[in-house]
Amino acid sequence: MLYRYLLKPILFRFDPETVHDTFIAFGEFAGNFPPLRALIRLTYDYRGKSIARVVDGITYRTPLILSAGFDYNGRLTRILPAIGFGGVEVGSVTARPCEGNEQPRLTRLIRSKSILVNKGLRNDGVETIIARLKRTPRVPGFVIGVSIARTNDALSASNEAGIADYVESYRRLSEEGIGDYYTINISCPNAFGGETFTTPELLRPLLSALRQVPSKKPLYLKLPISLPWEKLDELIAVGIEFRISGIIIGNLQKDYSTLDFRKEAPKDYRGGLSGLPTKARSNELIRLAHAKYDSRLTIIGCGGILTPEDALGKIAAGAELLQLITGMIFSGPGLLKKIANAIAR
Repeated sequence: MLYRYLLKPILFRFDPETVHDTFIAFGEFAGNFPPLRALIRLTYDYRGKSIARVVDGITYRTPLILSAGFDYNGRLTRILPAIGFGGVEVGSVTARPCEGNEQPRLTRLIRSKSILVNKGLRNDGVETIIARLKRTPRVPGFVIGVSIARTNDALSASNEAGIADYVESYRRLSEEGIGDYYTINISCPNAFGGETFTTPELLRPLLSALRQVPSKKPLYLKLPISLPWEKLDELIAVGIEFRISGIIIGNLQKDYSTLDFRKEAPKDYRGGLSGLPTKARSNELIRLAHAKYDSRLTIIGCGGILTPEDALGKIAAGAELLQLITGMIFSGPGLLKKIANAIAR
């Protein structure tokens, strides 16, 4: 209630990227300051009966993961366990530092319960993020995944250069032992050249090249949700061919007609929609994937988790783990405890 009725009305008066950067700085400070970290844990952490899950050999204290796109530089791994997250997906990380698209990179669509995201894979680059995660003490039992994408610039625009970019990040992370699992993000809708690897003909050489890198850690594909199921199923089949551990369904919504209040978004396409506009389509695709592949693939549900009921809906559809960002922004960090309690019940 403190967040919803006091902090949120104030924060929503400011530029969303400025607010994001401020929270990242505060979260990093709080994570490294034990008294403040303990206070936050006392206020927000889940302390009920165990809802731990073991997925692909990795134990998650709670099945709630901060989705890629929020802690894209790996600065919050000390504080996120204190508010109930069982893991974080850092990134997306690219082989070279990336400034991202021009501002505005984030736009709140308040009535539609969505954020228009046009960051363009802004991040410090794989080497800097590796160095940061190596010097940051690990919180026992907290899972760190890393999302990998190609650098958002002209140098990586061709298919061959894009594959080399993915492979370089994957190779360096694997060599340094950074990350408990890896996600290959083929579906960023707001990067240079668009979604290059979302056809079987292009995905196959990418996964073939990645599988040349020695790694025993789970490898997931993050999939778009704007493709028809038949096309998405073709991508999943290619993933199985190359022994992926699972899929994340899914990424941002590109269809602006899914907005309840269309006038909130610009007329021209400029980024992808998070939050509520992703929920129905994400759930539909999770159900279809679960019905066809069942125990053959781990399914991680992402998109439109704004309430505990939304989280339970993802699990009922077939998701083993859940990823979220927008719900936490609109409802505050207390949402995590509410979801955990609902799962426990």
